Parts: sequence; structure tokens; C-alpha cells
Amino acid sequence: MNYAITTSNRPNRELSNLAKNFSTQYNIPFITREIANEKLKNKEIDFIYVLDRNNQLKIRFRDSSFFFHPSTAKVRRKNILNGQNDNLLDCMKLKGNELLLDTTFGLGSEALLLAHYLERGKVVGLESSLHIYRIVSHGLKYYPFKYKWISEATKRIVLLHKNFKQFIRNVASEAYDIVYCDPMFEVPQFRSDSINPLRYFANYEHLTREDIDEFMRIAKKRVVLKSRTTDNLFKELNIDFSHQRISRNSGVVYGVIES
Repeated sequence: MNYAITTSNRPNRELSNLAKNFSTQYNIPFITREIANEKLKNKEIDFIYVLDRNNQLKIRFRDSSFFFHPSTAKVRRKNILNGQNDNLLDCMKLKGNELLLDTTFGLGSEALLLAHYLERGKVVGLESSLHIYRIVSHGLKYYPFKYKWISEATKRIVLLHKNFKQFIRNVASEAYDIVYCDPMFEVPQFRSDSINPLRYFANYEHLTREDIDEFMRIAKKRVVLKSRTTDNLFKELNIDFSHQRISRNSGVVYGVIES
């Protein structure tokens, strides 16, 4: 992939310097916005990183953008406050002091929700895609959150640029209380505007039975897996789940393996 970093339109000196510092830190070429637009239009580069005046970082393609935002975390917490059950939280059975490993961090929406309910705990997130990691880690630090509960939740999240398959095989047994894995769906919902731009960079490695065995080895309490009723993941892995929770509306399935 060929890419560069630039600024939003009409940058001041401070913004230009921030973008150049980012360029140096990540070894990404810096180009002016005019040149970036031209190169993107002529397909000389695949995408550009864009840093704006609010210190927000996004990736811009020719026809779409990828950026960090709290996404569904806000909606799900609101639903919980209104008395609705949340299948993920029900499966997690959080007491508030757990050390939770999120092996497929992505945009981090579910991690933000979980971290909110881990007032004395922590979420360690793994993201194998370098570009997703850059955007999301920057967003966790600098996004202008309107809600205090989200900004507080970010303080209980540690995001690492790691491939979970390698990471879990080098972790001590029972190093985490809970292990969570949300691999990319086999049959994606392309109407999901928040996820569609992420697909370009996502890791599509298959989850194996050996991975599950490693999850179980490093989890003290439980392993939680996510799939969809239209996918064959759970059937292929032939897992004897302790219990499952299924959403009739979305078809999302959470499977729980108790330790």
C-alpha cells in the first residue's frame, strides 16, 4: 500500500508541525493537502492520513473515510440505562475488577462499554492492523468525548499493536480473568457505515480450535466469543459452550466457555 500524511485545508503552522511530527514518528511521507488531493485523485496513492485542527486523525480514501468515534458504545449504554439487557455484558458477568483481554479491538466500541463497567479493572486490547491501531490509539487519546463516562473508560484501556495469535501463545496461564474475541464476520453487514471503511485494513485470519485452547488456558474465569447466526464459525470449531446469547434482530451470537 502506498500512502502519506497531510493536513486539513488551510493549515496553520502549528497543525503543519503536528503532521510533520506524526510523519517522523511513524515514518510516513508528509505532503501538502493540494498534492495529496491530486495524488489521491490520480490513484498515485491508495489513501492519505489527514490530521485536522482539532488534532483528529483519519484515513481518507477516494470515496470514503475511516476515523475513530465512540460509535455504538453510547447507544448500548443508553439502552442499558433504559432497562434493556445487553447480551455481551450478560455473558461477561463483570464484577468490576477484572483484567479483560480484547483480542480483536477494532474501533473499540465494545471495549469502551466494557471498560465503563470495570471501575477497578482494565481492558487490554490487541489490534493487529497497523493502520487501525494508529487511528484508534490516537482517537482514544485525543477524541473530544462529550460524555465523562467515555473519557473515564479510556483511562482503563491499554491498546497494543499485536497479533492475538502470537500474543496469546506467549502469555502465562490464567494471566487474564476474561478473554474476548470478535473476529470479522464471514457474511458482513455492508449497511454498517461505521465498520465498512475498517474492512480495507481488517485482519481476516480464521479462528482455530488451537486458538480457543489458548484462550481457555490464559483465562481464569471465562472466554467469550462473538459470531453471527449466518456464519459457520461456531459449528466449525465444535465448541461445547456453557451458554449462548442470541440477538433476534441482528443475529449476533455470543458464546461463553466457563473455565
